[in-house]
Amino acid sequence: MDKRKVGNILGVTSILSVIISIIVFYAERGPNADIYFIIIIFSILSIIGILFAILSWKMSKQLILLIVGLIGNVFVLAAAYLLLLAMGISEP
Repeated sequence: MDKRKVGNILGVTSILSVIISIIVFYAERGPNADIYFIIIIFSILSIIGILFAILSWKMSKQLILLIVGLIGNVFVLAAAYLLLLAMGISEP
């Protein structure tokens, strides 16, 4: 496979990590949801997605995949940080 095709696959995978985070958010909701598990999943998926977006841009030079992947994954990472902050504030 050439570098451009691998870059496109990495870019789609970066966007896929955002979609998986949204699915996890809706699947793990309710009063008995383990918030720390959700925070860990969000953080891991968003960091992997950011890395894939950057690698995608390096390989395929398509700016749209970089922008969409970075914005989506940074949003998920910010949501995970705010959840962690809220859990820290609510703990005694």
